[in-house]
This record gives sequence, C-alpha cells and structure tokens, in this order.
Amino acid sequence: MTDSLAVRIDKWLWAARFFKTRSLATDAIDAGHVRRGSVGSISGDRVKPAHIVRIGDSYAVQRGESLHEIVVTAVSDRRGSATDAAKLYRETDASIAARLDKQAVRAVANAAQPPLRGRPTKQDRRKLAELFAKNYAGNDGS
Repeated sequence: MTDSLAVRIDKWLWAARFFKTRSLATDAIDAGHVRRGSVGSISGDRVKPAHIVRIGDSYAVQRGESLHEIVVTAVSDRRGSATDAAKLYRETDASIAARLDKQAVRAVANAAQPPLRGRPTKQDRRKLAELFAKNYAGNDGS
C-alpha cells in the first residue's frame, strides 16, 4: 500500500475485495456499475477499466442491489486479507445508513412471506382446488 503506485481501477477493486476476479471487476465497470465523483448518488461519470485510482477519489460501486459509496484511502495492486482490503477505502456514513435501511426492509419483507417448501403436498393441492372452485363457481355466467 504505497501512495505513488499507479493502479488501474479494475485491479484496485479486485485488491479491495469488491469483486472476486479482475474480469468480474472489468465487466462491472463496462456495465456502468462503477462511477466516480458523485458521493450521494450514482449519477457520476462512468469510468473505464484503465482509470488510475488516486487517494481521496470517491466512487459509487453497485454490487447487486447494494450501493457502496466509497472514498479511496490507500492504493494497492495486491489482493491481501480482508483486513488489509478494508484499509484501502472508507465507506461514507450515508452509504452505510442506506444499505442498513434496505437490509432492514428486506428482512421485514422476507419475514412476512412464508418460506417455500418446494412441491405442494396432496393437502395443499386440494386446498388450492377448493379455492379456485369457490372463486370461479359464481363467474361461469349462469
């Protein structure tokens, strides 16, 4: 982790453990999931995989449904342990709060839905048939 090291953003994202491989990082950059300079939204400028990372730069990295707004604190071209990777960036407070809020909403939504058990049992099929029979009995036009 040196200050004068010139590192491409795809390699830095891999070293910071945002992506498992450099090719996945490059694909995410090409898809527009990594943007720079706009902490607070994802409307910043798109970057290219060869973009050079500097200390103090801010980026918005979207992985799946989660958005990480980060500020670069160190530059490295080597992938180390998770504790070393955590030293490479600092996530903004607003980003952490937004992610935790989304996580809480997802947890409540998942708790409200009954878990899927796979294939319906004979009893489940009979209940479904009875439900459909009740719903369509009065709608046959007679």
